Amino acid sequence: MTRTQDRPRTTVGWHVEMEFEEDEHRTRAAALLRLPDGSEVRAHGYASRHPSDANQPRVGEEVAGGRALNELAMRLLTKAHDEIDAASGRTSHALR
Repeated sequence: MTRTQDRPRTTVGWHVEMEFEEDEHRTRAAALLRLPDGSEVRAHGYASRHPSDANQPRVGEEVAGGRALNELAMRLLTKAHDEIDAASGRTSHALR
């Protein structure tokens, strides 16, 4: 048996909450991730519809939601990077 097989596996699940606000021309998405340590990571994304485009609210949600999730990912990487620096006492390479 290898050493990695001796260790119990830990399963962790994360759920991202998304909310949307829309009007005829704009969509705003808010993303929230609550981590097991009690901290939260929040991000926002926006989409605008050109007046000549068809009104497709679902597309606006997908664009704004995708942008919010992209920002959420970058904030989570920054949080991890800051925690690595704090634990090691030195400056680490950026996680991207």
